Amino acid sequence: MSVTSIAAGSSAAVRVRAPEVRVRRLGSVEYEPTWRAMQEFTATRTAATADELWLLEHPPVYTLGVAGRAAHLPRAENGIRVIKVDRGGQITYHGPGQIVLYTLLDMKRRGLTVRPLVRKMEQAVMDLLAAYGIVAEGRAEAPGVYVNGAKITALGLRIRNGCCYHGLAFNADMDLSPFHAIDPCGYSGLAVTQALDLGITDAPELLGEKLAAHMLKRLS
Repeated sequence: MSVTSIAAGSSAAVRVRAPEVRVRRLGSVEYEPTWRAMQEFTATRTAATADELWLLEHPPVYTLGVAGRAAHLPRAENGIRVIKVDRGGQITYHGPGQIVLYTLLDMKRRGLTVRPLVRKMEQAVMDLLAAYGIVAEGRAEAPGVYVNGAKITALGLRIRNGCCYHGLAFNADMDLSPFHAIDPCGYSGLAVTQALDLGITDAPELLGEKLAAHMLKRLS
């Protein structure tokens, strides 16, 4: 594991430095221990604790949000575990080749509420795709990022005492077939896509670094 300490931005006019953001690169890690670590980090952080972005990927797993319904669960047994978690939203899939960026932020300190933060997360993904000449969009009624109607990024957050955890999952170069067994994010028949299918051939590791950089800019 490596940790990079990065200032999210500054304003020379008023000499006020934006809150620090640290990027942790965790590699491939199991979902449940990572989720528990996010909970612990958030429960024990103080006003002096730096915000963090956790950049990683998970082995195959489905996660079901607090609003999750049984109707959206896998329609056939495929050996992939389903974990019910405390983020918002319905069911989604995580697996190798998907970039996960968890946002562990003191929202109160940053003056953020949920909707503006979601917009920043979506915009970071759209910034990344725009750099490759790809036009993407968000949807107010269904948070996430879409390209030509197909979802490339899922979002989900948990807010506790003015701080958030969980984050976003960007499909880079992965097996998309596990999405076909569920109703992604609770939408039957929702198409999903990934960077590779859009002509982006950069490795997920490089795309992850670029995505984290765009997120830092949006937080500045």
